Amino acid sequence: MRGADAAHQDREMGELTGLLQALRDGDSGAVDQVVAITYVELRALAHQRLTRASRPTVLDTTSLVHECYLRLVKLGQLNARDRPHFLAYAARVMRSIVVDLIRARLAQRRGGAGLQVTLGTDIPDAAQASAEHVLRVDEALERLAQLDERLVRVVEMRYFAGLTVEQIAESLDVSPRTVRRDWEKARLLLFAAITDQRP
Repeated sequence: MRGADAAHQDREMGELTGLLQALRDGDSGAVDQVVAITYVELRALAHQRLTRASRPTVLDTTSLVHECYLRLVKLGQLNARDRPHFLAYAARVMRSIVVDLIRARLAQRRGGAGLQVTLGTDIPDAAQASAEHVLRVDEALERLAQLDERLVRVVEMRYFAGLTVEQIAESLDVSPRTVRRDWEKARLLLFAAITDQRP
């Protein structure tokens, strides 16, 4: 028997779907409500990006979520049809924020000891990523997008947003088997791209 929590989640999901439709239609005011509904998940994404850093960063969980919100407001329109799409997009925005910050810090310090951020991925040897490594991952994702955009979507949903294979499959309208195959292929391509690069 479904409880009150499940019924609340169903209502919230229906409300979020409507708000995302409003955003797609150009209602920029809907972003406030979308962020409010997903705030706990956005904080979890931000926390995931920052907590394993080997040194403190100038960003904390709250400031990363707020910076993400500001970028969403500036965008004004968002082509996300469901929660997994939105969270994957938010994870991409957070990645962009962290990468921009790293680039700015490294430019100031001319490659010094700078900021370190962990991406929290299953890609080998990336658990304690250096600032340069974060940039290499970002560049590898950009190159991967030129080869296969869907692989990048899978990486963003799995690698950055922490979504399940089933959630990704539903969001991309493919089978879970296809998602698993894409994820393995993307991991291999990213690993090869990252290890081939030199700072």
